Amino acid sequence: MREILNEFSMLGDWEDRYAYIIDIGKKIEPLGEEYKIASYKVMGCSSQAWIVSEKIGSNNPTLIFTAESDSYIVKGLIALLLRVYSGKKQDQIEKIEIKPFFEELGLKRYLSPSRSNGFFSMVQRIRQLSL
Repeated sequence: MREILNEFSMLGDWEDRYAYIIDIGKKIEPLGEEYKIASYKVMGCSSQAWIVSEKIGSNNPTLIFTAESDSYIVKGLIALLLRVYSGKKQDQIEKIEIKPFFEELGLKRYLSPSRSNGFFSMVQRIRQLSL
């Protein structure tokens, strides 16, 4: 998370950060249509978003997440979350304190309440998938 915070600290105002979030979202590989179904959908997100997980190993598995959305800003938020959570062990995911990270990035201040709720809905979905 520190690396992401450092990247954001080099950006100027919120418009630069917003553009950066959109740019990283555009780099997400699209999910196949077979994953754009209700069982992968994030509930509580104002846009459509889907998160897929893969567990590697059986005892305290490593989780790999892939995701997509129909909104560029949500895709960017997903890209941030993938960097934070994907490739981590199950017990590491449980310990991640995302709220201070969200606030330090300035997302709390500049995202609409519905986008903020969607962000935390995606976090909740990732945590559910990690169990």
